[in-house]
Amino acid sequence: MGDNNILRVGTRKSELAMVQTNWVVNQLKSLNKSLEVEIVQMATIGDKILDKSLSKTGEKSLFTKELEDALIANQVDLVVNSLKDMPSTLPPNLTISAVSRREDPRDAVIMHPDNVGKRLEDLPPGSIVGTSSLRRVAQLKKLFPDLKFKSIRGNLNTRLRKLDDADNFSAIILAVAGVKRMGWNARISYTLTTDECLYAIGQGALGIETRADDMKSIKLVSQLHDKDTVIRTVAERAFLKTLGGGCSVPQAVHSWIIEDELYMRGAVFNLDGSKSLYETMQTSLFVNEDDKKLVTFLLDFLLTFLVFYINFKKLVKNSYLFTCFF
Repeated sequence: MGDNNILRVGTRKSELAMVQTNWVVNQLKSLNKSLEVEIVQMATIGDKILDKSLSKTGEKSLFTKELEDALIANQVDLVVNSLKDMPSTLPPNLTISAVSRREDPRDAVIMHPDNVGKRLEDLPPGSIVGTSSLRRVAQLKKLFPDLKFKSIRGNLNTRLRKLDDADNFSAIILAVAGVKRMGWNARISYTLTTDECLYAIGQGALGIETRADDMKSIKLVSQLHDKDTVIRTVAERAFLKTLGGGCSVPQAVHSWIIEDELYMRGAVFNLDGSKSLYETMQTSLFVNEDDKKLVTFLLDFLLTFLVFYINFKKLVKNSYLFTCFF
């Protein structure tokens, strides 16, 4: 914490980022009545690049670098990130000290006001659907080959305004979690199932990042840990780290826990979705019923997805995806 014993929390300036950060701050204050907090807002590279798809920028850590730089420089004590925006490898001496309970990680279809009550399959051929995600495009192009998909940038408010104020888009796709956190549930036309569209690694969860040697902040924010979310997102991020590629490669997951078993379905696609590879895994989480100690299951995931990676290289060895990213 700062010299005046005030917790300094770094965040992006967007309305959604502030909603998420205020939620974290309020949770911490409810658990620590005397806590004083200062919120430090910043603009990131991703916030500034609005004229092209993020996958074409060649940059990494698009929504986290400035926040992490401030953390390293001891200008803030922690930062609140959407976990899906965080790269699989963090800068030295930084760590994810808490992962909060996950909101619905799936994707939502938001229809233009003229198309309320419709689904994507009801739209006329050639209708334009807005999304900035290669992952969504790769999956939805295969399901809806007659639709066109176009990048749409900006925060949630901006994207909804672009949808409503013109006829450029028949629908847009947004993360359910962000729409719900903004209190705009009524705008969701329907939610895509995981059979239709697997979601992004970490989508719906918040990652609270601190310096690895700041035990005071780590102890404070660890109160927000949600066990099931941590287990699922650690597995998802192991998948991301094994495959690599970041936002430049369409990759997606669906994870769930039933009793003491962790399940995860992972997929990776070429850019137009014409080629894909899916793998579903299951592993036991606990050693025994007496102490319920969490096993080190990540090795199983890493080994399996190394095989997954090798097989995928063979599948797309002549594709654009392989030559650019593998």
